[in-house]
Amino acid sequence: MHCKPCKFEFVQPEESEFENPWKESFKTLYKGLHVRPGYLAKQEANPEQYKGRTIMFFETIEAAFSDSEVMKYPLVFIHKGIYCGEWLIIDTNVQLVGAAPGNVAEHVIIERTSESTIMFVEGAVQAYLGYITLKFCPDVTSSVPHHKHYCLEVAESCAPVVDHCIIRSSSVVGAAVCVSGVGADPVIRFCDVSDCENVGLYVTDYAQGTYEDNEISRNALAGVWVKNHANPIMRRNHIHHGRDVGIFTFENGQGYFEGNDIHNNRIAGFEVKAGANPTVVSCEIHHGQTGGIYVHENGRGQFLENKIHNNSFAGIWVTSNSDPTIRRNEIYDGHQGGVYIFGDGRGLIEYNNIYGNALAGIQIRTNSNPIVRHNKIHHGQHGGIYVHEKGQGLIEENEVYSNTLAGVWITTGSTPVLRRNRIHSGKQVGVYFYDNGHGTLEENDIFNHLYSGVQIRTGSNPLIKKNKIWGGQNGGVLVYNSGLGMLECNEIFDNAMAGVWIKTDSNPVLRRNKIHDGRDGGICIFNSGRGLLEENDIFRNAQAGVLISTQSHPTLRHNRIFDGMAAGVEITNNATATLEGNQIFNNKFGGLCLASGVAPVLKENKIFDNRNSVEKAVKSGQCLYKISSYTSFPMHDFYRCRTCNTTDRNAICVNCIKVCHAGHNVEFIRHDRFFCDCGAGTLNNSCSLQGEPTQDTDTLYDSAAPMESHTLMVN
Repeated sequence: MHCKPCKFEFVQPEESEFENPWKESFKTLYKGLHVRPGYLAKQEANPEQYKGRTIMFFETIEAAFSDSEVMKYPLVFIHKGIYCGEWLIIDTNVQLVGAAPGNVAEHVIIERTSESTIMFVEGAVQAYLGYITLKFCPDVTSSVPHHKHYCLEVAESCAPVVDHCIIRSSSVVGAAVCVSGVGADPVIRFCDVSDCENVGLYVTDYAQGTYEDNEISRNALAGVWVKNHANPIMRRNHIHHGRDVGIFTFENGQGYFEGNDIHNNRIAGFEVKAGANPTVVSCEIHHGQTGGIYVHENGRGQFLENKIHNNSFAGIWVTSNSDPTIRRNEIYDGHQGGVYIFGDGRGLIEYNNIYGNALAGIQIRTNSNPIVRHNKIHHGQHGGIYVHEKGQGLIEENEVYSNTLAGVWITTGSTPVLRRNRIHSGKQVGVYFYDNGHGTLEENDIFNHLYSGVQIRTGSNPLIKKNKIWGGQNGGVLVYNSGLGMLECNEIFDNAMAGVWIKTDSNPVLRRNKIHDGRDGGICIFNSGRGLLEENDIFRNAQAGVLISTQSHPTLRHNRIFDGMAAGVEITNNATATLEGNQIFNNKFGGLCLASGVAPVLKENKIFDNRNSVEKAVKSGQCLYKISSYTSFPMHDFYRCRTCNTTDRNAICVNCIKVCHAGHNVEFIRHDRFFCDCGAGTLNNSCSLQGEPTQDTDTLYDSAAPMESHTLMVN
């Protein structure tokens, strides 16, 4: 049915709005000019058979077109056949429609070997071309250059409709379809631009146009080029299996791309380069043989509500001063990372759901500085966010969770700002600073990780401020292997092991933190750890508020250490410390407990109202295991029994020596932290001061060591 100019439809009779659809269809046929080679010869040979018919027939399309120029909306039916060598430059509102049985376009073929097969120029404001195959097959032996010749060409100041056409070009240069120039504004819909040896669709030089429901596939170069301020609208196109990029916007190309299915292209599904600024909405970009979207060399663009998945490289690459907006996309199941920003890349990356990727959900490196906010980055097979090689970035209000490796890695001179993120439920560390990783970690919730909430090592020196670090299955913060850092005004609580660990020549500053309700100690410093601990509140921890061990030498100044379930401060194993102006009170085992040979520097500390349950137990004749079980380590004199053959890993409290081992050959070892193996029932003879034996375990002199991250640097 010919409903109106530039619109033709195949309609089943029962679905037509006309009372007699056949009549209306025949009216359309009678009004048209018909191109049907050989028909006039049949008519002249047998005039009686064709008597009374007034339909106009032509041998060539050119002849019909010339005859139609005086008509307002001429309608030309092109019947079954292969039309070669026709010179078709359309500058009127002619409507060219294929007419053949079955799949119409497959049986009506227009073909040229030189110049463009069909060209629309100024004046073709409401021209129509439909249900026809166009072919451009240049002679490879010809010396005529074809880089400006196309199968279909739409020039400036025209707006034809091209509908349900099959377009093929074997030229190895140029494009199958070229739309060029100011005012070039075609509608190209339901066309098949495939198997061409060049670019499928090329829109350039301020051209526009609407391109809908087309099949663009298996082309040797890009499926679509958009260049030089061209600004097309492309909707619901299927662009796939190209031997190059799917869509390439460059040199200030624009465009609005909505609902396209772009997949299985050899290079990126969508590439943006050199000032291009497309808008890409609700597209599916997937199964690319390299990346999904590649924005580089000052590219921009808005990528909104797309599904980007199962690409061989990163879902989105941003590099070389490019600054796209990446918003509300699903980026998942990539064979490498989710979003990769490198080489001075920027960008606004917000409200995306990034998950299930083989490498980091977001990677920032080499001086890149994006804004990353309000994203969900989760269930990755690697880490959540990886910032390295002097990467930067503002990373705020994201939820990073359930990743296989660290939630966030920061390394090699990087300085991002992480603010108000929720980083949780990871299978390793929450935030991991290593190899001179720096930056600011502020007002984040970091919780429920298998390893420490935060780890700092090897020269890293971040500012960690006003965070909540809690619920870890290991420690809260671990600073080790010459780590530094300023930890200020954080709340660190309810971790399975120490709230803060400082070890192996590390030297952080902890100031005005609240470290409380830990299921182990408050702060543990050992293996030559140092640090300045100043104005912290350390309270209600299950083990020592501060444990200092093994050649460590921190400075504690103006802290309050109170309400602990063990000692306030314990110093052991050849460690020392400087304690100045601290308040240590209401701790169960005592305020300040010093092992044999320990001589800290003490100045103006207030140690008061501690419960001193160790001394009370000794005075009352109890076994110290009564107050410690095998989970705590009260500090007092401990002994070994040569008669009972105990080793250096066993300890016996003074009351058990007096009662259970009376008359034995015993030896004083030292004043230190331990639990009593006699009371624990791990020696051959049962304890006379204790009830039933408990589990067999060696005495430990330090709290259990934290898990260090073994995150692989493979991204």
